[in-house]
Amino acid sequence: MSALLVKELRERSGAGMLDCKKALDANNGDVEAAIDWLRTKGLASAAKKSGRIAAEGLVGVASSGKEAAVVEVNSETDFVARNDQFQALVEQTAQKALESNGDTDALKTQQQDAITNAIATIGENMNLRRAVKLSVSDGVVATYVHTAVKPGLGKIGVLVALESTGDKAALEALGKQIAMHVAAAKPEALNRESVDASKLERERSVLIEQAVASGKPQEVAEKMVEGRIRKFYEEVVLLEQLFVIDGKTKIADVVKAAEKDAGAPITLKAYERFAVGEGIEKAEDDFAAEVAKAAGTAA
Repeated sequence: MSALLVKELRERSGAGMLDCKKALDANNGDVEAAIDWLRTKGLASAAKKSGRIAAEGLVGVASSGKEAAVVEVNSETDFVARNDQFQALVEQTAQKALESNGDTDALKTQQQDAITNAIATIGENMNLRRAVKLSVSDGVVATYVHTAVKPGLGKIGVLVALESTGDKAALEALGKQIAMHVAAAKPEALNRESVDASKLERERSVLIEQAVASGKPQEVAEKMVEGRIRKFYEEVVLLEQLFVIDGKTKIADVVKAAEKDAGAPITLKAYERFAVGEGIEKAEDDFAAEVAKAAGTAA
């Protein structure tokens, strides 16, 4: 079957590539008949749902010692997160992210048919929002899932990559604790160097303006701000945050102290934190506007 026919059918029906091929094969290349075939299978309905906002769903993690992946697959309602088929879809997607390089666009293409079929079967719009894979040459990539509905699936997923030749059990325990900290503390950067430069400059400008507005000379204000910037780093930089478990030790010092049990130096190489729906603007019905519209229509 020609690629052009498959492309046309996909664009018109919203169904996945494999389903379009099957439909065309079953109908001797007749696109109109293939559309009807897809509709009878409930597969063409996915296109109608694709415009609806999907801000719920699940985060899934998959790991294998020195590497791990985390994905976010969204649905329209939280109810679907308890659906066995949807959970299986997220598990499969996380595993495929682990087996590949975690590239979101490539994974979307790979999982398109599976997601389209789930949309048709379950009846809600769904999409793979993002995926990341972390790996180390030696050490562990620990994982943690908060509010888990089952192992590896939940509302918040965290990966922590620890590079070390040390004892793997000790590294795993440390990684799990740091991952739990990340889930709670929501750091924005691993270290000072990786803090967003524009956000840092904006923070500095605001603090200087506040100091000047309080009556301090410009040069005094700038010196005062340096202390406040250190506080800013302690709030957003993972290595400088206070460990949520004891409330007094910096994460960098927690890692350093763990080197004794691990028997080797440890580098906190990277982390990832996915929370379901984070940053997605959810549509909210304007009840007052609806009432006013209805009243105007009635009048």
